[in-house]
Amino acid sequence: MAALFLVGLAAYPLLPVAPLPEVDFPTITVTTQYPGASPSTMASAVAQPLETQFSQIAGLAQLTSINVLGTSSITLQFDLARNIDAAATDVLEAINAAQGQLPKDLPSPPQIRKQNPADAPILILSARSDTLPLTVVDDAAENILAQRLSQVSGVAQVLVTGQQKPAVRVQIDAGKLASMGLTLEDVRNVLTTATVNGPKGSVNGPNSAWTVLDNDQLTKAGAYNDVIVAWRNGAPVRIGDIGHAVRGAQNNLLAAWQNGRRGILLLVFKQPGANVIATVQSVKAALPALEASLPPALHVNTIVDRTQTIRASVHDVTFTLLLSISLVVMVIFLFLRSVWATVIPSITVPLALVGTLAAMYLLGFSLDNLSLMGLTIAVGFVVDDAVVMLENIYRHIEAGMKPMDAALKGAGEIGFTIVSISTSLIAVFIPLLLMGGIVGRLFREFAVTVSVAVVLSAVVSLTLTPMLCARFLLTHEGGHGRIYRVVESGFVHMLGFYRRTLDIALRYRGITLTVFLVTLSLTATLFIMIPKGFFPPQDVGLIIGVSEGPQDASFAKMLRLQSRLNAIVRADPAVASFASAVGAGVAGQQGNNGRMFINLKPWGERPGVMTVIARLVRKARDLVGVQLFMQPAQDINVGGRLARTTYQYTLQDASAGQLNEWAPKVLERLRALPELRDVATDQQIAGTTATLRIDRQAAQRLGVEPAAIDAILDDAFGQREVAQYFTQLNSYYVILEVRPDEAARLSTLDKLYVKATTGAAVPLSVLVRTDTTPVTPLAVNHQGQFPAVTISFNLAPGAALGDAVTAIEQAQRGLGTPLALQGTFQGTAQAFQTSLASEPYLIAAALMAVYIILGVLYESYILPVVILSTLPSAGVGALLMLMLAGQDLSVIALIGIILLIGIVKKNGIMMVDFAITAERRDGETPLNAIRQACLMRFRPIMMTTMAAMLSGLPLMLGNGAGSELRRPLGLAMVGGLALSQILTLYTTPVIYLYLDSLQHWLAPSSRRLPRLAAALGKASAD
Repeated sequence: MAALFLVGLAAYPLLPVAPLPEVDFPTITVTTQYPGASPSTMASAVAQPLETQFSQIAGLAQLTSINVLGTSSITLQFDLARNIDAAATDVLEAINAAQGQLPKDLPSPPQIRKQNPADAPILILSARSDTLPLTVVDDAAENILAQRLSQVSGVAQVLVTGQQKPAVRVQIDAGKLASMGLTLEDVRNVLTTATVNGPKGSVNGPNSAWTVLDNDQLTKAGAYNDVIVAWRNGAPVRIGDIGHAVRGAQNNLLAAWQNGRRGILLLVFKQPGANVIATVQSVKAALPALEASLPPALHVNTIVDRTQTIRASVHDVTFTLLLSISLVVMVIFLFLRSVWATVIPSITVPLALVGTLAAMYLLGFSLDNLSLMGLTIAVGFVVDDAVVMLENIYRHIEAGMKPMDAALKGAGEIGFTIVSISTSLIAVFIPLLLMGGIVGRLFREFAVTVSVAVVLSAVVSLTLTPMLCARFLLTHEGGHGRIYRVVESGFVHMLGFYRRTLDIALRYRGITLTVFLVTLSLTATLFIMIPKGFFPPQDVGLIIGVSEGPQDASFAKMLRLQSRLNAIVRADPAVASFASAVGAGVAGQQGNNGRMFINLKPWGERPGVMTVIARLVRKARDLVGVQLFMQPAQDINVGGRLARTTYQYTLQDASAGQLNEWAPKVLERLRALPELRDVATDQQIAGTTATLRIDRQAAQRLGVEPAAIDAILDDAFGQREVAQYFTQLNSYYVILEVRPDEAARLSTLDKLYVKATTGAAVPLSVLVRTDTTPVTPLAVNHQGQFPAVTISFNLAPGAALGDAVTAIEQAQRGLGTPLALQGTFQGTAQAFQTSLASEPYLIAAALMAVYIILGVLYESYILPVVILSTLPSAGVGALLMLMLAGQDLSVIALIGIILLIGIVKKNGIMMVDFAITAERRDGETPLNAIRQACLMRFRPIMMTTMAAMLSGLPLMLGNGAGSELRRPLGLAMVGGLALSQILTLYTTPVIYLYLDSLQHWLAPSSRRLPRLAAALGKASAD
């Protein structure tokens, strides 16, 4: 046992720390950049060919895409069993297969990342300077920080937000260009060849060699002003004559802030399956060396660090574990009033728990909220076996037996009981161990942890505990102290009260049985009535916000609106730091959207996260022209879709027109539901356009191809990347555009000229007619290759997810939507539906597993029913406690109810074991046997129940970091144990007698008692 303890201590520092067991779905994101392309073009020309190939990959669970201006982001989520590296290989092969159908002028091939875009970043860093331009800051951040940090083990991607990558922007005056008889295509063709970086070879003489170099590259903006575009009247026309070249950002429609100040953000995302703590530690360890390579005027700060709240949560549950141990030890001492009688069972706790740490290390588990919660609950379990053993031995010593004889006799009497209790408790977890999906994967670690602790406690209780009792428990001689006598007097009075009330219950068996049947029916009724939920919303100290401006909002307007929101967030007393960004294309973001990551102060220095969200949203409503949607970040994230609020409901239709017609109707209906709040949609179909109607006859007559018109428009307004220059660290683009003031006016279209096949410059205005009436989508979304609209929502205060799901389904049916329009829940709501459907089967499977195990142990069909009769009262207590506390029946609460199946049946086991032994060994009647069993086992039943209750009490009353996740388990356990303790002391003996009579009637008396128990009784008698 000492060796087991030492191995566990050695394993403890080696266990990784995490918020929860690793249950990430293997997820890969494929991002394609096509600057200037509309969302519709991105969806049809880029996303569609890729999706066609991706849909053929084995093990693909969900395929979604978001297509916005210049960017397509496709998310592939695979089955839990799929290896992410093998999936990435398949994705690369699919991209290669689709290359022939993708646009030939893509600036770079699609990029893949092993990352879920719906995940919150584990670390957000900011790079800023008071003196350096943002382009210089970005250059250092991308080339040094992002590149090196992306190589850290566990990092999936370092996303640079508010990117201001250096570039040369050639800004042309459309009027001057037209006066020279030139077009933007003339400028583009010249710029394409103005800077090159080709091989030039070397000159090798008889004795020396010379590497050939020249000034073929132009790396400074000023050099481009001297580039000759054409000759007019024998004089050169240079870039400087028709515009000018400046050093600027590659994409000037992006911006980011940290704590309200402009800068560059680096969002660090982890790979699926990577440990959060280890990944962040590795990133922070690499930062000092990287910062030494940065300019002294550039400062790197941490805006969000998810590990702080994770560590706080793990620390809090560790404190809860220690508090549970202390309470359980106090209960033992209170009942036994002896130092050695308290120490002996208390030794079981560290041996079992520390030994479990060794098993956790071998199994690859982590120290997280669920595994530590399992150890906390196990405190009440592991001490039970030792308490039952010690109490039985101590009772014989009190009767005058020598410690050695009492240990031998007591262990022989109670050994089978301990085996039954432990085996049937482990049997409860069999359905959890075999359960699939994210819930099964999540709770497998919890179930195995508790099961290992129970096995170790049974081994310790059957071996070490009797030995310690024989060595250290002494026959008490002389009188007891005053405190002992007072406490003992209290127990005697409790036992006397129980004896009198038990006799009444046994006399009026029909009434007692009726109480049991009412309890049984009440359990089913409450299970149906109680609101259903998935996981309790966590407060991890991070808020994710999405701002939404008007669909016709320009980038300049979004800068103003986002700055006002930044001011509101910065002024809130609960905010420690925040990061903010606007710009289309960032993680599928639309042009009229902004994103915020708000890091809150430590848990004890602020109100709850939902209170902070309500306060910020209320203040944001005062701003005209912008909406703010917020949701708390969660450790459990299901799905690969980035949404404005927590839960998603997706509408799909093969017809985009029908989808666009009905999605707003469904949205308005859902906004009227009282169960929902902050209902939002990703359908943005009212973006303003300047639609050019080409007069094809005129164009053909003048020798102008439609492709030439598209090219001119891209040159003028698309931030077109026309050339590239290279340095040792990176490559940079030359961007062609009209002057910024002209790019902001529709009238500039009248200044553009198109080159005809004859060489003449034709005014664009004679070829096209401009119409600003039509609207266009700001984003085109797909799910499973079909057009999709996702409606997201939060829950109203007091509403459960189950109520919201039911209300949404009824609302859509009431609208009479077309059959082709399919509505499905996604992400967390979808996982909830799956878990809700399996809940009754999970409970039934746990009951069946326990029944089979008990039937095998007792070789009886009837006795397991007696033991399981203790469960309905526990179910009623658990459900009532949850309802009184305003909690829904979440997955965590369900686990608590399943645990109750394993806990409360021990009362029945202790009673039944003693009763059948008394019948077989002493020849007692069933009535006398069960009555003696109840009275004799009253104290150990009270002790073990109190120990289990007090191990769950800190979980129920805890209010520290991460307590939201643990509280439902504590409520279910304490409520179930409290009520079952009262009722089963009376209902179990009555049911025993009824079933004994039934067994008498069904079988000969020689088979009335199980053979195994009879053998045990005979051995005890001998």
